[in-house]
Parts: sequence; structure tokens; C-alpha cells
Amino acid sequence: MSTPPILSYADVLAETDVRRHLLLGNGFSIACRPDLFKYDKLFDRADFSQAERARQAFDALGTTNFEAVMRALRSFSVIATIYFPGDADAKNRAAEDANSLREVLVSAVAGSHPDRPHDIKREEYSICRKFLRGYKSINTLNYDLLLYWSLMQDELEDEPITSDDGFRKPADDPDADYVSWDPDNSKTQSVRYLHGALHLYDTGSEMKKFTWVNTQIPLIDQIRAALQQGFYPVFVSEGTSAEKVERIRHNDYLCKMYRSFTEIQGSLVVFGHSLDECDDHIFTDRIGRHGKTNRLYISLFGDPSSSANQEKISRASALSGLRKGKPLEVKFFDAGSASVWAPSRLANTGTSTASN
Repeated sequence: MSTPPILSYADVLAETDVRRHLLLGNGFSIACRPDLFKYDKLFDRADFSQAERARQAFDALGTTNFEAVMRALRSFSVIATIYFPGDADAKNRAAEDANSLREVLVSAVAGSHPDRPHDIKREEYSICRKFLRGYKSINTLNYDLLLYWSLMQDELEDEPITSDDGFRKPADDPDADYVSWDPDNSKTQSVRYLHGALHLYDTGSEMKKFTWVNTQIPLIDQIRAALQQGFYPVFVSEGTSAEKVERIRHNDYLCKMYRSFTEIQGSLVVFGHSLDECDDHIFTDRIGRHGKTNRLYISLFGDPSSSANQEKISRASALSGLRKGKPLEVKFFDAGSASVWAPSRLANTGTSTASN
């Protein structure tokens, strides 16, 4: 297929207005610490001691992508009884291994995560905050703390970023050492963790968020302590889109975020996401079929003619054809032209890709 015009990030900002929204994928975190957040790096640091059989599935499939292996195990569990009619436990073993990989992934992300906010340089935060500023809402599919840490660095600048994640001190316990989410607070919410995050926990009766200011205990220490006690954060990492939707629907917070994301209007800028089919519930369903945005800007990393980017362009371009109501215009921009954690490549060279 032919490659569409590739804008620069400056072009994106010039074409959009105050109704601009942001959706972050794992590329946002990889841009900050590629040695930590790429799937192959997480795989190298993962502890498979309690999931040795699942570990072998990575080798069999020739991948380090956790979601791909979980997806394969789930698919196998569906057809296992057809190919192994005499082995009634084959289906259950595959499903159990998929579940165990989810816990391995959560622990790997927490275990390899930077320990303290100051492990990220002040200069990096300043650049990141300039990137985040100017969006009516910030939506993320990432689990780590980098976005949260960045939004908390108000002392770096005179102009704070207006952000509200909907968490407050419990109304019936103002002295609590935690904050909780209430649907009533979502009316002003501008930051959404669409797939959960390491610092968000479902207690069964409420959604809690770990904070430092109320405990003086670093967040990553609180998260690792919870994991050691067998408490896992709200973390949507199932292998297929349908499984992710099922998990989302069983959590009030996630379900509300899912619906609220669909209601955003204006322009949506997507940075650092591959548009993989495992997130079709976000792109095909929420943005394509039911979305209300009129313009969609997708970042491309590297050569636009690469097979990965061509597939991404094809999947993104197809979204506009799903709209039955408000039309959707899809455009693409060079991820390297955006200053996310460091000065952009184009800022250093003075070149533009708008005419490419």
C-alpha cells in the first residue's frame, strides 16, 4: 500500500485545538527507559520459577511477548479437548498457565521499575511535562508509574499541569493513609488508566490508590510489598481483546474509564502504540465504531515503509470506515519528531517530515 503523508508532531499541534486528547501506549515508557520496558527486557527479568511450563511456551512460539503467549494459551485451552479428548486436564492446564503468566508479568514490571521518582532526571521530567501539557485528557494503556510521577513534578515549573485522576480521600475517613475513587469524582477526571496500573488496587469494596504523600513510603516499595503478600494491582494484561473487555466489565473503575474514553470529542493523538489486535476493544470498538473524535493522529516509529508500520497504517486507516455517525479522519506523524523525554530528533536536525 502507498504510504500516506507523515506529519511532524509540530504539525499535529498546529492542526488541533483545546479539544485535543492523548492516548499513550508502551512506546511512551520505552522512550524513557528502553532497557526496562521493552517486552524482551521484561522477559529477561521475569521470574518463571512458579510458571516453568508457561516459560517453555515462549520458546515454542519464538517470542518474548507476554500477551502473545497468553493469547496462544487461551486459544489452545478452547480447542484442547478436541485434539486431546483423553486428557481432560489439558484445557485447564493451558488456562492456568495463562493466568500464571499474568502474575509473572505484573511482578516483572514492578521488579524492573525504577525505584524512585528521582531516578528519572529533572530534565527528562521537564521535557515530558511540556509534551503532556495542552491535552484536555490523558489516557494511558500502560501499567507503570512514569506518567503518574511526571504529573506530580509541579515544582519543576511555574505552570502546573491541570490533571485529575478522580481519586480523593475517603469522605467517611479523611485521615486515611490512602485515596479512593468514587464515580461522582469522575465528572472532572482528566487522567484515565484504561488498563489499570501498578498503584491501583481493588479491595472488593472500593478502588484504592497508593500514594507517597499519605504514607511517606515510596510507591514502588508499597507495590512490591503488596505483591509479596499476594495482593495484585488492577492490571488488564489478558492475551485477547475479548478477554480484556471481560476483565474491564468486572471492575467499576475500569468500566467507567472505558465508557468515558468513548465520549471524548475533538482530536485524539495516539503515541507509542502498535495497534495490535489484542487492543481492538480500544481502537476498533471505542475509537472506530463508537468514538466521537473527528481526527485521529497515530505515531509511527522508524521507517514508515517498514512492514510493521505498513500494517499499522492499514489497521489505522480502516478505522475511519467503521464510523456510521461522526466521520473520522486518520493521519500519521513521526514519533521521533515529538519531544517526549528528550529533545526530538527533528529538533536536533532542524528537518521536517511533513512533506514526506
